[in-house]
Amino acid sequence: MAKRKMVVMHGAWVACAAISAGLLFTGGKEPVASAASEAGSMASSSATQPYSPPVRFANEDMNLYWGNTHLHTNNSMDAISLGGATTTPEEAFRFAMGEQIVAASGVPAKLRHPLDFLVVSDHAEFLGVLPKLAKADSTKIDWQPGRQWSEFLQSGDPKKLAAIYTQFYSGVKVPAEFTQSIWQDVVKTADRFNNPGRFTAFIGYEWSSTPNGDNLHRNVIFRDGAAKAMQVLPFSANDSKDAEQLWAYLRAYEAKTGGQVLAIPHNGNISNGRMFAPETFTGQPLTAAYARERARWEPVVEVTQMKGTSEAHSTLSPTDEFADFEIWDLGNFQQSAKQPWMLPFEYARPALKAGLQFAQKLGVNPFKFGMIGGTDQHNGLTTTSEDNFIGQFTNSEPAAGRYSRAMAPVKNVRENWRLGASGLTAVWAKENTREAIFDAMKRREVYATTGSRIQVRVFGGWNFAKSDVLRPDYAHIGYEKGVPMGGDLTRQAGARAPSFMIAAARDPDDANLDRIQVIKGWLDAKGEAHEKIYDVALSGGRKVNPRTGKAPPVGNTVDIANATYTNSIGAPELATVWTDPAFDPNQRAFYYVRVLEIPKPRWTAYDAQFFKVKMPANIPMTVQDRAFSSPIWYDPGK
Repeated sequence: MAKRKMVVMHGAWVACAAISAGLLFTGGKEPVASAASEAGSMASSSATQPYSPPVRFANEDMNLYWGNTHLHTNNSMDAISLGGATTTPEEAFRFAMGEQIVAASGVPAKLRHPLDFLVVSDHAEFLGVLPKLAKADSTKIDWQPGRQWSEFLQSGDPKKLAAIYTQFYSGVKVPAEFTQSIWQDVVKTADRFNNPGRFTAFIGYEWSSTPNGDNLHRNVIFRDGAAKAMQVLPFSANDSKDAEQLWAYLRAYEAKTGGQVLAIPHNGNISNGRMFAPETFTGQPLTAAYARERARWEPVVEVTQMKGTSEAHSTLSPTDEFADFEIWDLGNFQQSAKQPWMLPFEYARPALKAGLQFAQKLGVNPFKFGMIGGTDQHNGLTTTSEDNFIGQFTNSEPAAGRYSRAMAPVKNVRENWRLGASGLTAVWAKENTREAIFDAMKRREVYATTGSRIQVRVFGGWNFAKSDVLRPDYAHIGYEKGVPMGGDLTRQAGARAPSFMIAAARDPDDANLDRIQVIKGWLDAKGEAHEKIYDVALSGGRKVNPRTGKAPPVGNTVDIANATYTNSIGAPELATVWTDPAFDPNQRAFYYVRVLEIPKPRWTAYDAQFFKVKMPANIPMTVQDRAFSSPIWYDPGK
């Protein structure tokens, strides 16, 4: 807007100068103009002034797009060997676009509303090998592991299939001709379903580093199409388990092709303290060079999915009454016990706080990331609604007893009731294309939800008025006066404190909103990290108790027996402009927004009602879905 005003002012100045010149050229007499020439001049002038707001505000208009950045099909080795997955990448894209698909268990499924984009992120390790082997004559396979796996697949024996999974991280090399042809199929399939403006199908895969069972997985997403992506092969954990080597691969890809690519770390709660560790994979202290590389290649982090939410932990944030959402504290993939020291290095909020400390020490923040969500479903079906949850593996697809089954037929795998119907990625982008959505991830103008499509918008600035958020063009004001989620606030001379313009609306098909919260993290003069949660907008006229700092609960309308609830409490929309009451211009800080729904039935309650089963008392039957915005950072040195 400032630039547009400057243009208008400049134009007015030019017009005045022209008039002055005319006066000079006529000897001081006013120039004479006919009505016709004046009308023509006005028409010419108006033709250069765009009337349409989408033209005038083209650089600011953003749309909200919903998608899943983490989904597996039968191209993933574990999806077949542990779950008997049958859904192909083609079917996964069709389902995301709104078509009805039949799951491996025979259950028909369909989304209430299609997605806008999808990343089919099958594991790079043995990518697509098992579907090929399942169709092949084992006697004609000139590769010993493949010959054995083909026999196991044709036998259909669950124990033999599970035995294939034990080879997942074995380092067995797949013949190059296998990998090349499979990767070509993957990228061509994504290109075939990519329909700019209507549906975005990203090319991607999962790098599945799991040293000693610790989950360090990343999803690799290409901005490009098949012409560039086919110039490389996927980099797998069998090539290296070190993320720095993955980044080197990403750098080499961009140098070779001129394309763009990024990596998304998974939720860190199964990493046993390694996802946001203060040292490198090889045990070296973090350096500025490492911090730059991590921030460059990993601009966003998955903070919620079916296997738990990694935004915060109640042990680390004891004053946060909502920090215990869908927590998984059962160890890593090998069930190695979780130790208390591990927790600060697994969750997003402590990592964001550590990032401030590293920024102060190194001059670069390695943990400057936005927040997104994905499902990690291994049946090819993106379902995150509590009443439409199709599960992870075939063993967790809808059935009367699925809640008590193990997720997969291997030792120590958790029970299905622990799965959450989560999560989704929301993106603010100009258009539904690979380029626009990828660029939004790079600038972190994205947020995560735990399943429902809550609409959230956040801007940070120095001079928002309380009335700005009430205007219909509040987003234009947000971009004009401040920065969106994922951005940076620079120090302003004479500014008292930053303010944040926040607007949230419920999913039209889901629960009302309980509240909007701002989570602030900052460093004190000694470099110690702190956090504080502010309730900045509450439904139902509730007020924060000044003595306790807490707001009254929103209430609960859930009828568990019938798996119903009403939106008689909460609010369909909440909006506010909030100013930090404890701002210190000399302290590094970040701010992100958390929006909570009112309680509603969890998928376990819908199962109990639908299948007429009584579940044990320890199984949660209600849920408060939520959204987590990407942070806005303040750096006193900028």
